[in-house]
Amino acid sequence: MADIQDRQMPIEAHGIIGDMRSAALVADSGCVDFFCWPDFDSPSIFSALLDTPEAGVFQLAPDLPEARRQQLYLPDTNVLQTRWLDEQAIVECTDLMPINADVDAAPRLIRTIRVVSGHATIRLRCRVRHDYSRADTVAQLDGRDVLFSAPGQPSLRLSASQTLSLDDQCAIAEFELREGEHAEFVLGAPDDPLVSAGACEHCRDETVKYWRRWMKQSNYRGRWREMVHRSALALKLLTSRKHGGIIAAATYGLPEAPGGERNWDYRYTWIRDASFTVYAFMRLGFSGEANAFMRWVRDRVEDCSETPAHLRILYSLRGQHHLPESSLDHLAGHGGAKPVRIGNEAHEQTQLDIFGELLDAVYLANKYGEAISHEGWKHVVGIVDQVCDSWQQKDVGIWEIRGEEQHFLHSRLMCWVALDRAIRLAQKRSLPAPFARWNDERQAIHDDIWNNFWDESCGHFVQRIGCQDVDGSMLLMPLMRFVAATDPRWLATLEAIEQQLVRDGMVYRYRTDDGLKGEEGSFMACSFWYVECLARAGRIEKAHLEFEQLLRYANPLGLYAEELDKRGHHLGNTPQALSHLALISAASFLDHRLSGERTTWQP
Repeated sequence: MADIQDRQMPIEAHGIIGDMRSAALVADSGCVDFFCWPDFDSPSIFSALLDTPEAGVFQLAPDLPEARRQQLYLPDTNVLQTRWLDEQAIVECTDLMPINADVDAAPRLIRTIRVVSGHATIRLRCRVRHDYSRADTVAQLDGRDVLFSAPGQPSLRLSASQTLSLDDQCAIAEFELREGEHAEFVLGAPDDPLVSAGACEHCRDETVKYWRRWMKQSNYRGRWREMVHRSALALKLLTSRKHGGIIAAATYGLPEAPGGERNWDYRYTWIRDASFTVYAFMRLGFSGEANAFMRWVRDRVEDCSETPAHLRILYSLRGQHHLPESSLDHLAGHGGAKPVRIGNEAHEQTQLDIFGELLDAVYLANKYGEAISHEGWKHVVGIVDQVCDSWQQKDVGIWEIRGEEQHFLHSRLMCWVALDRAIRLAQKRSLPAPFARWNDERQAIHDDIWNNFWDESCGHFVQRIGCQDVDGSMLLMPLMRFVAATDPRWLATLEAIEQQLVRDGMVYRYRTDDGLKGEEGSFMACSFWYVECLARAGRIEKAHLEFEQLLRYANPLGLYAEELDKRGHHLGNTPQALSHLALISAASFLDHRLSGERTTWQP
């Protein structure tokens, strides 16, 4: 196992490129070691990050073993450069996926390696392993190109400006480049005429223009602009151009605990991310993305308009909700963490909080984007009526705990949010609604939280009925405007969270038994929520310091996975949308406070 770990790159040693249909991870060693093709949730063709290079990898690097390696994005783009700095040469590899005019066109991976100074020997090894490395992929020469094919799987073609040969079902090449010389490689569909090495400079220029045009829409002018914009670019990469949904992360199976079993598939869209997605994009001026996401959500709501209770917590980008979970037992796992899971069993769980997150998103989209339609409001009324009937039920909570259902505070909070936002929206848009019933139920949930989730003996709110634990999701109580950020009872709860869940600014989701072995890392989104809670409570200096510390935990490209280990190294799937959404929110609010500007109303 030590050999496997030595051959795998750390999670934080990766950049991401994509075309909003799929995405690939590029390590700072020059290896593309994770790539699902042609869609985000398609079987992976490169899985070395979860096993060894035999599971699929695209290696392209100079023979400079002592070189210092660096990665950077071309400014305001998702075009990635990996650089090697050595005494005898400086070499850079530019990786990108062009944005096709046709949203249904298969993605292309373009890699250009150039010697900036001196001379170097370059080595390439491309091993495609279809179907999560379960298929026996065959490589064969086709003129100057190499075709990769496997039964029942989509074929790929590698085009190169250098001569390719075969070795053990791999495309290989070794060649010399001198200062100013470069080589190009394109991997894509076999029948795509654009999979042709030699015209990559034009593709690079057009891709750079695309991303810079998109970034010009941003209205963010505050502190930490580079990090906020990198977060926006990461979120955009995780968004489907065709469908409008946003996946939770680009990867599957990366561990939340070193060597543990918490290895989930995040290549799907969670309804709970809706309010954060809409809020983040709207705050930065990207109303088109927020509206597209709400149209995706609207389609999901319409799918279950007759029975709102059937609204699922997660879907594929195409709207599928049956996502059976299975294990890839043939893969060793990242750092030996097994099982490597695909699919997600959480689609069968009951999580009442999703109604609040959905209605908060609908409310924000109406406030800053497109007005709700007549049919859309009818669906909202059906959902809110369902909340009125079900808010007192048990569920598994926001963290999808795989154990007995409980009465969770966060679920109650978000049911309150669902009613609150629906009432506000109806009043603002003069929409018909059963106001008396909704008001009564909103008040009932409010009273239930204060009566049953405030524990007088320990002096703070609690995670669930029957315990005295706190939970990272409780940080959303003031952010969702349920309780004043300076209310003495909330401040006592914040102090309890600091004592039990915060470690040098890194916030853990919970400390309770969740039915799984091992202990996970601290959660990035909770850590950024904590910063915002501090700022809203008036503890500006502490919030500022904690935020600066959290920024140092990003990888060199400004990207975040889901969690951090105790030394601040990345854990879990990456890049994680919720981490970047929470960063944008915290940065925006804290910047306003540091600037002494008046903020929008807050409790």
